[in-house]
Amino acid sequence: MSCLGRIHACPVETSLELISGKWKPRILWKLHQQEIVRFGGLKRALPGITAKMLTQQLRELEKDGLVARTVYAEVPPRVEYALSPFGRTLKPILESIAGWGVTHHARIVKLLKQQGAVKPAA
Repeated sequence: MSCLGRIHACPVETSLELISGKWKPRILWKLHQQEIVRFGGLKRALPGITAKMLTQQLRELEKDGLVARTVYAEVPPRVEYALSPFGRTLKPILESIAGWGVTHHARIVKLLKQQGAVKPAA
């Protein structure tokens, strides 16, 4: 479900309505890294996501104005995804989150292992 129909008083809550979830931040980060990505490339870059879920998330991001979808009239059809101009305003935020993750990676992994959320690497 798209989030633009809801109004919240808190700007943080409102912002998170558009970008939160298991897959949306990962999709946005991949589009930030590669600029233009086809569906199959996104699917390969996001292990564990189903085609149905990826389609749903991309449609929501597109409806919310964060992702631009370009369809080329070719055979076979070619569809590319990129951050929209509005989506590109998230770049500094995505980079800050990535930087925070790099800085605190060891601590985060340790916490997640303690919580049983991450299995130790083989």
